[in-house]
Amino acid sequence: MSIGIIVLIILIIFVILLLISNIKVVPQAHAYVIERLGAYQVTWETGLHFKVPFVDRIAKKVSMKEQVIDFPPQPVITKDNVTMQIDTVVYFQVTDPKLYAYGVEHPLSAIENLSATTLRNIIGEMDLDRTLTSRDVINAKIRTVLDEATDAWGIKVNRVELKNIIPPREIQESMEKQMKAERERRAQILTAEGKKSSAILVAEGDKESAILRADAVKETKIREAQGEAQAILLVQQSLAKGIQFLNEANPSDGVIALKSLDAFQKAADGKATKIIIPSQIQSLAGLATSIKELVVDDVPQKENTPKK
Repeated sequence: MSIGIIVLIILIIFVILLLISNIKVVPQAHAYVIERLGAYQVTWETGLHFKVPFVDRIAKKVSMKEQVIDFPPQPVITKDNVTMQIDTVVYFQVTDPKLYAYGVEHPLSAIENLSATTLRNIIGEMDLDRTLTSRDVINAKIRTVLDEATDAWGIKVNRVELKNIIPPREIQESMEKQMKAERERRAQILTAEGKKSSAILVAEGDKESAILRADAVKETKIREAQGEAQAILLVQQSLAKGIQFLNEANPSDGVIALKSLDAFQKAADGKATKIIIPSQIQSLAGLATSIKELVVDDVPQKENTPKK
């Protein structure tokens, strides 16, 4: 193999490798700014691209994603001459890669300086109390100013957040004392409300218990009264049936008199000191005594009669 052929093969391999090295793939959410002979040529979007060797170059690779910058605390002075430290967080996104590459030398440093200047101007128009309670207002004002200023740099500021507002040490101590006193006051209020709720619950429990006990006593008395009434009713029904039975039996006067004597005997067996005897029973008792005397007298006469 001659030297010329070897050189040709080497040249072909070199050209192939050169061409392959100039094939570029732009990933998703990125853009490449291309210069040709030192001048802006084109912006590559996502996909496959070929760069002319020795003529084109990638001037800047730009991320199109939303980015976050956390700036260190900046000293600011309020309207009432209170110096405090405030750090901000800026959320931004590149919208024009060409302007981002050529609009400003150091975009992130420019955003930081512009943010610090805008923050000082806004806080300088507010006193301490308003600064501590107006985060949303401050965020909106800074975002508006930054968004307008960064349009020329191909940047859109989506939002700005005040991360920390650090007042002077003596003010912090005063605020901590106030917060501690407020926490103690709230704790006392919660304790008092808890005791009140507990007392109310106990009173309601006692009330419900008393009502239940009264209902139980009432129910017991009602049931006892119903039982007594039922017992009386049964007794009266028995008496009525007895009377009905007697009426149907049609007893003679002798039977009635004997029943009366039996009832009188039971009454006499008691411990009563006075007994009122109806007149019919008195006559009946006298009759019984006379009969007894006649029987007694007749028996001795029969004993004295001589035997025949």
